[in-house]
Amino acid sequence: MQNFEFYNPTRIIFGKDRLDSIDKYVPADANVLITYGGGSAVKSGLIAKIKIVLGKRKVEEFGGIEPNPHFHTLMKAAEIVKKNKIDFILAVGGGSVIDGTKFICLAAHYEGDPEDLLKMGFRRITSDVVKKVVPFGTVLTLPATGSEMNSGAVISHNDGKYPVMSDLTFPVFSILDPTLSFTLPKIQVANGVVDAFVHTTEQYLTYPVGARLQDRFAEGILQTLIEIGETTVNEPDNYIVRTNLYWSATLALNGLIGAGVPQDWATHMIGHELTFLFGIDHAQTLAIILPALLEVRRKKKHAKLLQYAERVWNITTGTEDEKITKAISQTRGFFESLGIKTRLSEYGVKAEQLDNIVQHLKAHGLTALGEADDHNLETSREILEKAM
Repeated sequence: MQNFEFYNPTRIIFGKDRLDSIDKYVPADANVLITYGGGSAVKSGLIAKIKIVLGKRKVEEFGGIEPNPHFHTLMKAAEIVKKNKIDFILAVGGGSVIDGTKFICLAAHYEGDPEDLLKMGFRRITSDVVKKVVPFGTVLTLPATGSEMNSGAVISHNDGKYPVMSDLTFPVFSILDPTLSFTLPKIQVANGVVDAFVHTTEQYLTYPVGARLQDRFAEGILQTLIEIGETTVNEPDNYIVRTNLYWSATLALNGLIGAGVPQDWATHMIGHELTFLFGIDHAQTLAIILPALLEVRRKKKHAKLLQYAERVWNITTGTEDEKITKAISQTRGFFESLGIKTRLSEYGVKAEQLDNIVQHLKAHGLTALGEADDHNLETSREILEKAM
């Protein structure tokens, strides 16, 4: 097992009818900004319920945070925070709203150019860089990204998507009430299952380092998602099944399974370019790229792919290569069973457009990916070709 530090201060408030907890964990004298996305939280009455719980606190709203939240939109909210002396933010929504809120919290009182925060990449932003950060909590309505219990975000700006990482942006608390997701469209639920699944594989399908407990945690998440995936898509009000999706998505990216193990985020990095260039949903880009990446990188990942085949998919017969081939095939089949297409051509992407994707990877410095930094642009091209 590799050396690691694990830190996660977020309080999780899980289950039905937990909105009253907001009153306990938001300071009584706070000026609160509620952030949300396209308006479903307003139409459903959720924002109104939250405002009742907030009682006599001064409350303002900022809606319209997009999927893949945009820098300029978030800066409008940051201006509201400064102008109205907001000292607590409540993010109501899924990963995009929560990611966007993290950036608002960092940017609102940053003394430099907020665009500089996007240039930090995977370097963690510290209190030496941002001296004042607005605290925030979340009410999760879409289980997928794990942003409700981690300190990372991805922000869209100009020609791409940028990771923003800081220990200053863990939520103070997150309310996880699975019933708040019952009215989601099927495709959004399916996307959530895939997102959680791929978050897990990117911390698991690398190479062995003797981290037995992390492996078992990861395998448990993957097996759970396989067991509940189709059911939670097709039975939206199945509470027990949806609770398992919520908690799986949170645990997939709260730092637990990634502690002390090598990680490979190449699927996400390539996927971000597909979202930017073609508007394909984030999770759908992951479903396109992961099976192709596992095929191209199968020799590098042989030991863990074999473990994945045997432990997650219970494939016990055949040669090692046959087991791995079947596991990759069943991974693709699982995504497709959720109603998600797994080929670039199915989204209208043409073979002649692959060069442009590779050029975008190069422009963003994504030239040495993978758990060993040995995944270069030619590797990405081969994966994209395999994904057609």
